[in-house]
Amino acid sequence: MALMDQETQDQVRELLTSVKSPVTLRLFTQEFECTYCTETRQIAEEVAELSDLVTLDVRDFVQDAELAAAHNIDKIPAMVILGENEQDYGIRFYGIPAGYEFTSLLEALLLVGGGSFELDQETQDFLDSLEQPLHLQVFVTPTCPYCPRAVVLAHHLAYVSDKVTADMVEVTEFPHLGQRYQVMGVPRTVINEDIFVEGAVPEPMLLAKLQEAAALPSKQ
Repeated sequence: MALMDQETQDQVRELLTSVKSPVTLRLFTQEFECTYCTETRQIAEEVAELSDLVTLDVRDFVQDAELAAAHNIDKIPAMVILGENEQDYGIRFYGIPAGYEFTSLLEALLLVGGGSFELDQETQDFLDSLEQPLHLQVFVTPTCPYCPRAVVLAHHLAYVSDKVTADMVEVTEFPHLGQRYQVMGVPRTVINEDIFVEGAVPEPMLLAKLQEAAALPSKQ
């Protein structure tokens, strides 16, 4: 049974006409012992069927361990959004992109396949000057209406800078990470393990936190 009804399929198909270059959804999954792996795969399959430019590439987390490691994938279900010629922009989804987060998935496809983004000039200048990596983990739940705004902004940062990796993390699927990072509400963004951002903050506030993280000594 399809997860999207006909009306939703038509809306998504129309939205994906803005995708102008090939996009690959590389999904890491397993047949057994993975919560929401089946549902995540079905979402990816249904989306890929709605655009000739969107391709689904399903990989086994264990059998394709070398490829998973190349993408720094350490948990499943995980989705990597790749551009033309499999260019990796550092855009990740950990857990099912359902509920409000389905919007974040579509936005990522439009970003990578359309190349259109909106960032303040100050943010752009900061990203251009980055010398050390920044890893953003945006903790979300599917029922949070504010979370996609935080996820999309993080993904835009990753798209613009090869120094930035941005993960959507569905916290109920990875409770150990929720405990580790003391996620009491969502969205909560963790930057390089040390800096925390509560809520879907405006871009200037997130930039200040990124600058704070970048000023700390690198642990790599």
